[in-house]
Amino acid sequence: MSIKYKLAQKAQPGVAGGGTKKWYAAVASDGELTVDDLVKMIEKFSALSEADIRGVIIALENVMQDQIVNGKIIRLDKLGSFYPSLSSEGVMKEEDFTVANIKSAKVNYRPGIRISNALSTATFKKKA
Repeated sequence: MSIKYKLAQKAQPGVAGGGTKKWYAAVASDGELTVDDLVKMIEKFSALSEADIRGVIIALENVMQDQIVNGKIIRLDKLGSFYPSLSSEGVMKEEDFTVANIKSAKVNYRPGIRISNALSTATFKKKA
């Protein structure tokens, strides 16, 4: 199986009028997997029941929600790490910074080595 891609023409960032436009590859999604799909796939590699697997996934989601909002980094071994990050407005002096300068918070994901290595062996195919 290959990662399907499509081409998108983009202007040069920061150049008035867009500068020279170039074509770039972008992933063309080949569908998605739901928790139900994952449960069925995991069940084939495990002695756990469908209900047990579903319970673990839901519990993991709940624990991650609770902990990520407390600033914790969640390391899931070979799966990778989830960690919070902030976007804020800058100020000239440290003492001028307040919580009001924080615009948003989000969750970042850093894949584990096995997932990163899997992508290094990926093949690509242009979506028809």
